[in-house]
Parts: sequence; C-alpha cells; structure tokens
Amino acid sequence: MRRPAAAREWGGVGLVVILVALVVVALLASQALKQYGLAPQAAASKTTRPDGGRASAAAGIEAPMVDSAPPTAGAALERARGVEEMVKRQADERAAEMDKLK
Repeated sequence: MRRPAAAREWGGVGLVVILVALVVVALLASQALKQYGLAPQAAASKTTRPDGGRASAAAGIEAPMVDSAPPTAGAALERARGVEEMVKRQADERAAEMDKLK
C-alpha cells in the first residue's frame, strides 16, 4: 500500500518547521547568554561606529569605550553581594528606628 504523494510531503514540511524552530531557539539562547555576560562578545573595531562618528562629533560628546572588557559572571556576583549587604544594612537601620518609636 502506497500513500499518496501529498501525505509523504507533510513529513518534509514537519522537518523544515522543526529546523526553523531550532534556529530561533539557538538565536535567542545566544542573545540571552551575551546579555548575561556568559558568552564571549564579538570584538568591535576601535574606529568603526554605527553612525560613522558623525553624531558624537557633532554633539561634542565622546563615544563610550568599545574595547573595554565585557562584564563577567564574577563581577555580577560581587555587585549582587554588595546590593544584598546594602539592603541588610538598611533593614537593620529601619528596625532600629522602629525600636526607637516603641
């Protein structure tokens, strides 16, 4: 028993849909990893700017350094620990103020 040609083609369409979905997931994952600083970012040229340097030169402001190191996971953890300590210190101060009011 042979299946009609149209029924056999649906398998190929399914494979194409799965491949497109995998490409989309791969692109989103790479963007997320770059955003979190866990994937290496492409090195930008020092002289190449998206606007050709016209906007910043006309406005009289300097462009940010593009050759600086990207943030690392360790730096993010240190910032998080600093924020945690600050929140704990503020909570202790507020608790002390509340104790004074009683």
